[in-house]
Amino acid sequence: MATSTLAVLEPKSLIRPTHWSKEVENAYRFQLAGYRDELEYKRVRQVAEIDTWPDSGFVKKLQRRKDGFFYYFDKLRECPDKEIKKCKIYSY
Repeated sequence: MATSTLAVLEPKSLIRPTHWSKEVENAYRFQLAGYRDELEYKRVRQVAEIDTWPDSGFVKKLQRRKDGFFYYFDKLRECPDKEIKKCKIYSY
């Protein structure tokens, strides 16, 4: 059986962040669009690259899981402080 680079990977653990970081910001954006993280987005949407802002490295555009519409994100931080603890950072 051939394995794909987009094979289904299950996370080994998850943490809930206590302070904002770039990793938390991107996780917030993926989870807002209905995905666990970047790996799941790439697997479900069958894309190789994700649009990111060149200066900040944040995700620029994601297709929503539920209905296929797009979320467009700003160059700056969008994750409010009250949402930080709701984010999940997965490790594989």
